[in-house]
Amino acid sequence: MALRGRHARGAGGERGVRGVTGREPSRYDSTGKRHATSARWAIERLNPPSRLWGSNGVAFGPDGRLYVAQFLAGQISAVDPATGDVEVVVPMDSPVQSPDDLAFGADGSMYIADLVPGRVWRRSPQGKYTLVSGDVDNPNGITCVGDRLFVNEMKPDGRLMELFPDGGEPVVLTQGLALGNAMQLGPDGHLYYPHMMSGANPLLTGQVWRIPPDGGAPEVVADDVHQPVAVRFDQGGVLHVLSRGPEGIVTRIDLHGSGSRTLVTSGVVGLDNAAFDTENRMFVSSYSSGGVTEMHPDGRTREIVPRGLDGPYGVTVDLGGTVYAADHYRVARPEPSPEGGVTTHSLLHFSHGIVADGELLHITSQFGQVQTYDPGTGTTRERAGGLRRPLGITVAPDGSLVVAESDAGRVVAVDEDDTVSVLADNGLDRPVDVAFDADGRCYVSDEGLGAVLRIEADGSATVVVDGLDAPQGVAVLGDELFTVESGARRLRVVSLTTGESRTDAEDLPVGAPPGVVPRAEPDLFANGMPGMARRFAGLAVGADGSLLLSANGEGTVLRLTPGAPL
Repeated sequence: MALRGRHARGAGGERGVRGVTGREPSRYDSTGKRHATSARWAIERLNPPSRLWGSNGVAFGPDGRLYVAQFLAGQISAVDPATGDVEVVVPMDSPVQSPDDLAFGADGSMYIADLVPGRVWRRSPQGKYTLVSGDVDNPNGITCVGDRLFVNEMKPDGRLMELFPDGGEPVVLTQGLALGNAMQLGPDGHLYYPHMMSGANPLLTGQVWRIPPDGGAPEVVADDVHQPVAVRFDQGGVLHVLSRGPEGIVTRIDLHGSGSRTLVTSGVVGLDNAAFDTENRMFVSSYSSGGVTEMHPDGRTREIVPRGLDGPYGVTVDLGGTVYAADHYRVARPEPSPEGGVTTHSLLHFSHGIVADGELLHITSQFGQVQTYDPGTGTTRERAGGLRRPLGITVAPDGSLVVAESDAGRVVAVDEDDTVSVLADNGLDRPVDVAFDADGRCYVSDEGLGAVLRIEADGSATVVVDGLDAPQGVAVLGDELFTVESGARRLRVVSLTTGESRTDAEDLPVGAPPGVVPRAEPDLFANGMPGMARRFAGLAVGADGSLLLSANGEGTVLRLTPGAPL
């Protein structure tokens, strides 16, 4: 699928070198001038690049800009709501690792809930970082009341606490939260917060609670609210409860009048948070597709920062030519829709690896699962669980699923009876992706070893090519093996008959933006909740001989077509 207009194919770089289409700014390159190049392939984007790595907590700062926490990137950006301009304020290489929510104090300081390591930070107006607390489990919802700071925990039996930036022991206001999240002081002087899960049916019902900020008995103020993820009061004191589901539902509750409820459907998939400006305009974020959207009272929306892909990570194409990307919180298709340049197919959380198999999709989850998803029925079947960071997945000639279990340093197979067996666990370090050739031989890319290896029948691994810089996605086309060197940002090719290798594409927009040195990967889980995603540049082969590459640096899927004219 070629994009037309400003996304149409065009030449770039030096004479005779094909470049990626489009010159839009992105989170990878704010100038829009960098682009991948190749002398052998025409490269086109299947969707526009993204400006944000997902969008979580949002709050207006003293300068009138909307500040957006991006959990998956580990950064915070400021958005001008009038122009949509985006400026990174807290970069990826700051002390903050995984910001999920933020709030501003009376003196203009920014307070940040750093979820995975369990820290709360203060960033002064001068840009100095100070650790407020390192003893909060999964801090998420955070709010300031004058000079006072409150935070809650996104975990079962979580706490709501008052913290003291200048020292002092935290005060626990209440416990027993069922996944706390975005909270705010209401017009009655109480702190309001959601329970993201509740009762025996945690995905379909939820509650909103309140508690006095000086302590007291918490009480339920709203029950049976649709998948609550955040609570926000507008300038008139009306409570808005955002839903994390696919419909983009916002429930308005008149707590101090009739108590009536109004449901508005915005179509913003995976709402996360919201902020009201001084003119009572509502701006919402989406954990699943990023962006910043103004939402009108009747549900109409206006994009401030377009939504797009959070990743993408694994990528695949089915026999009908439909491209799917595993995008951490969802399975998405890089094609136009009311969402913009991407269509959310299903909210399948923590999806990383993906492969099409007839009418089915097989997916690896950061929860350690292998799942089979049927797009036709919307049903999901768990095939395996308890794996240690499974990433790349493919279908073997015998129909079994073969998975790179990265943190276990092994490759496993899942048969039709969902029995897991080990194909290789010797000589591997951090396997990332797997692929088969036409003769049924299995290949695995190993980021730790800097190599692609062939798995032999006895379970040993033979090096096919080494000296690579963090190889990730791997695919076989004819007698050639392709892999994405995520460290060097290039596509490497090796002949499976002669062993000769070459570079086929350079300056690929994968990994962190140029000039940013990513920190060491965090722990996978924090108190039972998944941590940040490992950036995984997937690779797949289309039926027409093209390659599909997940350009996770800019949030696009790239199609590489051989022999296309300039």
